[in-house]
Amino acid sequence: MAGAPTAASPPPGVVERLAPLVVDPATTAVITDYDGTLAPIVDDPELAVPLAGAPDLLVRLAGKYAVVAVVSGRSVAFLREHLGRCDPVRLVGLYGLEWSRPGGGVVPEPGAERWRPVIADAAARLSAGAPPGVEVERKGLAVTVHWRRAPLAADWVAGEVGSVAARGGLRAHPGRMSVELRAPSEMDKGAATRRLVEGCTAACFVGDDLGDLPAFAALHALAAETGLAAVAVAVTDAESAPEVAAAADVAVPGPPGALSLLGWLADGAWTDTTPVTG
Repeated sequence: MAGAPTAASPPPGVVERLAPLVVDPATTAVITDYDGTLAPIVDDPELAVPLAGAPDLLVRLAGKYAVVAVVSGRSVAFLREHLGRCDPVRLVGLYGLEWSRPGGGVVPEPGAERWRPVIADAAARLSAGAPPGVEVERKGLAVTVHWRRAPLAADWVAGEVGSVAARGGLRAHPGRMSVELRAPSEMDKGAATRRLVEGCTAACFVGDDLGDLPAFAALHALAAETGLAAVAVAVTDAESAPEVAAAADVAVPGPPGALSLLGWLADGAWTDTTPVTG
């Protein structure tokens, strides 16, 4: 984590909400998103790199907690490239359609591979007509259209993505000035989170976008079903959808706040430059 931690603690109300996560690390899961959480949002999605110290922090967490995972809309290959070989951290890509294999390799979700040619056709159609500034990000088992650098193209994106989705039988998932097309699978960050926390007594998910809401909902449902001590953490900024903070138990300001929270979980230290609100 960038910067030297201080002995300061989170505000008392936040400490109370996070406390169940440190009671028994051997049965606790710490799960985080990538974009907007470990890495700042940038105009070019290919240039989204994690904050300094984030990969090492994940490894430190993995040395303490039963499960540490990054669940992202990125591919596992992208996560490995930017986070390094961080075994035993679990890398879950494409909202749960790809799972990292210990020591390398990727395990696709059963049934996902048959959609690869459909996704490729959708990506080709979207790329062919994309206005200047609109980026079509090919992920193999998903394709994301970004219009952050072309905000006036939002209507084109909505219409074209809707048409292409209907043609291929795909589902559209909105994000931050982006929309992603994926196979009509029940797998999402909520389903992935349920799988990761199985057998745990406590868990948190740290995320910033609408795609993270299913993970928050899964934790809260498990809290009701099994008594899991669940903490949903919203990483917020001026662009955040209000639904994200509304669905969370704790909010932190941007990726620096997320790393401070994760750093506290890793070693009990807290930086007093990134306050947390409950």
